[in-house]
Amino acid sequence: MPHTHYTTLISAANLAERLANAPGSVFVFDCSFDLANPDAGEKAYAAAHLPGAHYLHLDRDMSGTKTGTNGRHPLPDRAAFLQALVARGVKQGQQVVAYDAQGGVYASRLWWLMRWLGHDSIAVLDGGLQAWQAGGYPVETTVPAPAAAGDLKAAAPLAVTVDVQAVLHNLTTRENIVLDARAADRYRGENETIDPVAGHIPGALNRFFKDNLTADGRFKSAHTLRDEFTAVIGNQQPEHVILQCGSGVTACHNALAMEVAGLHGAALYAGSWSEWCADKSRPIATGANP
Repeated sequence: MPHTHYTTLISAANLAERLANAPGSVFVFDCSFDLANPDAGEKAYAAAHLPGAHYLHLDRDMSGTKTGTNGRHPLPDRAAFLQALVARGVKQGQQVVAYDAQGGVYASRLWWLMRWLGHDSIAVLDGGLQAWQAGGYPVETTVPAPAAAGDLKAAAPLAVTVDVQAVLHNLTTRENIVLDARAADRYRGENETIDPVAGHIPGALNRFFKDNLTADGRFKSAHTLRDEFTAVIGNQQPEHVILQCGSGVTACHNALAMEVAGLHGAALYAGSWSEWCADKSRPIATGANP
């Protein structure tokens, strides 16, 4: 019997059933992280994680080398990232599930990265570790033994990227809507605690990533998400939307939410605000968007 193919979200109940009945058909990654304490996610993983889950670290595994001008979480080298997954045992066509304990932010980064590798059997655990534990499902503390190398291969990207030059060019053409995933106060430039400069890319609109979630930490319904994103982007086609945030992480949460909503094809500006503001020649806006 063929297994269901999850490409956006998977519920705790569906994942538990899959792990019980066909454990080898799914590969689980814990992506828990804390920007203010980069060791915290790995320590939390050691204390309690889903059965068989492997850990991926945002800085070490899901980001590339920082130069000081390319943002706080530049994309990893595509070949190196593929090799990291192969080394952990991920197989071609295998269902991969990503989760965290932070509302899906870091799991969404893995979801986006795997789509960038051309792998579409990647889903985020809806509600994360909290939903798993609320469902009464088991956690463990043992780190899985190293697996035999997988045979995952890269294919044509299923996720689109744009670079800083494209975003600069868009200031003139306004062909694309830039959507900033940061909290409204950071977007307006009132409360910047992470990056050295406050403000936003001129013309960018704001969609705080946490607005994608219900009070229990699960994603809102596809219908609700579609209505809410459409209220921000209007009639603009999703392939003419550029997603950004502080460093290209929470923007992936908006990418996932748009995909759930059936709004396909938005691009990620991975360097995001942290890259943009590193060059003093680039213009900066503050306040609410008119």
